[in-house]
Amino acid sequence: MAINLSEAATLQVQEMMKDETAEEVYLRFGVKGGGCSGLSYKLGFDYEKKETDRQFEQGGIPIVIAEMDVPIIEGTTIDFKQNMMGGGFTIDNPNAIVSCGCGSSFKAPNVEGQPENC
Repeated sequence: MAINLSEAATLQVQEMMKDETAEEVYLRFGVKGGGCSGLSYKLGFDYEKKETDRQFEQGGIPIVIAEMDVPIIEGTTIDFKQNMMGGGFTIDNPNAIVSCGCGSSFKAPNVEGQPENC
């Protein structure tokens, strides 16, 4: 399994999936170039799985990750935290060598398949 969803994140995603009307919906997690540290996370719903995706399930949630993103995010834990100011997902990536203060941007070691401009 490439990533781990905490119990709180699993419950939050399951609740959010109830609002999705598509017959098949996946939680897509990955990275993209950009952000103050070089890479930023992508987390959202997708309605199709590509041939280049790795798929697994956790807590009844079908999760897809682009094959080229797996080495960069392997072992990442996604959590959901609620406080008086609201709530949001937090990401703890053991592969990040530098993270920005907001936690949504990071730099990973040079991984094969990672875009050069990152």
